[in-house]
Amino acid sequence: MRFIFSAVFCLLLSLSVFAQYNNRQIAEDFEATDLGGQSFSLNDFKGKVVLLSFWSTRCPICQSEIPKLNRLTEKYNGKDVVFIGLTTDNETKINAFLKKNPFNFRIMPNSFGVLLKYADKDGAGNINMGYPAHYLINRQGEIELKKSGWDKTAAIDAQISRLLSS
Repeated sequence: MRFIFSAVFCLLLSLSVFAQYNNRQIAEDFEATDLGGQSFSLNDFKGKVVLLSFWSTRCPICQSEIPKLNRLTEKYNGKDVVFIGLTTDNETKINAFLKKNPFNFRIMPNSFGVLLKYADKDGAGNINMGYPAHYLINRQGEIELKKSGWDKTAAIDAQISRLLSS
């Protein structure tokens, strides 16, 4: 009897771990227009690794991370990786900011609607997202990595490298 109980317990535990391992969230599609006026959809990039980075011109941490993120775009130039920078700021504010702080991502202004799709919410439905916030999406359109705050570039780089090699 004890053996049967142990075997069933181990089986259930194994199934639980397996279910959690394969339980990735699908990245929600969105349509957008970048600073250059080009329209696109997240689904346009199926089969590629996509990094969505939510940032703001008023965020000092975001500003300090931009050079590191630019180095990532250089490192993966020509690879199947797409870098998209989403901000709720308008075009005028972003263009002025980018003159002093070049950001080599495809920049998407006025992206509050996308932020609502991706941000965690507390029990009262309030947005709970730290800036910068990064969502790394695999080739199948699943969110592989979700990080926010200062100095996440090394973790993002390691995950992109892993995703490209698999």
